[in-house]
Amino acid sequence: MYPKYDVIVVGAGHAGCEAAHAAATMGSKVLVITMNMNTIAQMSCNPAMGGVAKGQIVREIDALGGMSGIISDKSMIQFRMLNKSKGPAMWSPRTQNDRMRFAEEWRLALERNPNVDFWQEMVTGITTSGDRVTGVTTGMGIQFEAQAVILTSGTFLNGIIHIGEKQFGGGRTGEAASKGITEQLVSLGFEAGRMKTGTPPRVDGRSLNYQLMEEQAGDEKPEKFSFSDETSPLQQQRSCYITYTNPQVHEILEKGFDRSPMFNGRIQGLGPRYCPSIEDKINRFAERNRHQIFVEPEGWNTVEIYVNGFSTSLPEDVQYEAIRKIPGFEQVKMFRPGYAIEYDFFPPTQLSQTLETKLVENLFFAGQINGTTGYEEAACQGLIAGINAHQKVTQQPEFILSRSEAYIGVLIDDLINKGTNEPYRMFTSRAEHRILLRQDNADLRLTKKGYDIGLASEKRFEQMREKQRQLNLLINDLQQKKVDPELANPMLEAHGTAGIQHRTTLNKLVKRPQLDINHLKEIGPDYANYLNKYDEKIIESADIHIKYEDYIDKEMKLAQKMAELEDLKISMSIDFSQIPALSAEGREKLNKIRPSTLGQASRISGVSPADISVLMVYMGR
Repeated sequence: MYPKYDVIVVGAGHAGCEAAHAAATMGSKVLVITMNMNTIAQMSCNPAMGGVAKGQIVREIDALGGMSGIISDKSMIQFRMLNKSKGPAMWSPRTQNDRMRFAEEWRLALERNPNVDFWQEMVTGITTSGDRVTGVTTGMGIQFEAQAVILTSGTFLNGIIHIGEKQFGGGRTGEAASKGITEQLVSLGFEAGRMKTGTPPRVDGRSLNYQLMEEQAGDEKPEKFSFSDETSPLQQQRSCYITYTNPQVHEILEKGFDRSPMFNGRIQGLGPRYCPSIEDKINRFAERNRHQIFVEPEGWNTVEIYVNGFSTSLPEDVQYEAIRKIPGFEQVKMFRPGYAIEYDFFPPTQLSQTLETKLVENLFFAGQINGTTGYEEAACQGLIAGINAHQKVTQQPEFILSRSEAYIGVLIDDLINKGTNEPYRMFTSRAEHRILLRQDNADLRLTKKGYDIGLASEKRFEQMREKQRQLNLLINDLQQKKVDPELANPMLEAHGTAGIQHRTTLNKLVKRPQLDINHLKEIGPDYANYLNKYDEKIIESADIHIKYEDYIDKEMKLAQKMAELEDLKISMSIDFSQIPALSAEGREKLNKIRPSTLGQASRISGVSPADISVLMVYMGR
């Protein structure tokens, strides 16, 4: 009765949508099963994409041929490039989005793909034959068959919502929790754990006094996420606002601590360290008398406001009393209170680098089920799981990104080798090669890879090649062209940097911290006319390359050195417990994680450099 699919994707959040889009675009017949067709790609928490390190991930998804960048551009109401005062490795794009339009654009994108089918129902388990997945079973007892299954269950697995002393089952406010999957996977030998996350109250923007807040406008020259010409930068933007808590707010919140599920032991799961609740902040940073609150509109036309920075699971009456003491919130009307949610996850050391589980063949996990937090982290896992599910069922080579190729590679490598006992969030500091992994060059790094596997279009590939050609041309020209002192010195002195004594190549001037390539236009009309032929993004990328050339070369050599270890394959048949020279912890961790290369083994927490030397000797190296 029901068709057999190549890939079934369970869940239609950020991970599920990217997984379905990737596998279907590459040619697999995909079934997306979701508990609610009306909440596909729901922004469950804040209505924003990107941010520090997360913006780089969205650019990488886009470069590979994923959709998160395009969907974000089509639904954005504000764009900001964060960390512009720091080095280019830290620059991170971020959009404020229209929550309803974001979900709509994702649904329409999936519906336009002829290889994607939908089914609305709860999945209660997987079906297997031996140690291989064969499909899924739903709450109504329907069995759908597939060659591969991707679980992207978000916060729904045995989800419990906490508001003060009240608790009830749910994967999101107003939506039921998912039952059955955890219990079945545990019976198959999987290890499960509990995590928690939270969300702040939503309020009526008409009841706020913005005069008492600081306006936070978008960039004067807004950019966008996608490298494609499918989207355009915003012509107009909506502002966000900043206000602060105060001692009075803290005092009211502290009165409710005895009724807080976080402090009275009802919540067992570990929460995100880097996005703590307001009660956690007051408790951990008792010396601070105020905390920042970001007032974020939920869209172009809605009055709903997201109160970023006020995530809480305190009783709703305490939330309401405290929030009214924040400047600008004196007359606030609340749409719904904040809450915490506890849910099941599976430690990601049980996965291979393709995000396929080690215990059940052709079963993939992506998103919060792996212990991560954040839309971007979920989306990139969905993308990689979707690609690899397609590659597996079509007997194509697995698709893996290294730590020196992408933040996506860093994230997956961290998860499978180190695991996580708290919700994992990406930071620039997690990437040792971050000067190589900038947001501006994600297409140059990854679009060919996306094109080669049939995900990025030929048009995208040709656009990338043209960008690379122009970039090389500009960099080479600036290395060759020289300027005379009498022409250059007035410009140099105007920008507070020493004049030159002899004819000098232009790239040497660009290396100076006081200057960038655009300053060369001030030398004279010939220079201005020449540089005006280039797109502003090409000029920016060339500027970064010239200024950071030595650092980039050094990082590339380091990455190549590490790649040599990645080439040293470890046989899957090795029993590490039979190598007595390894440390006890090393033997235990290596047998548990089963690394496929010496490079992967070197990054496992608890495996020492001495253990790697022993392995090299054992492997005849």
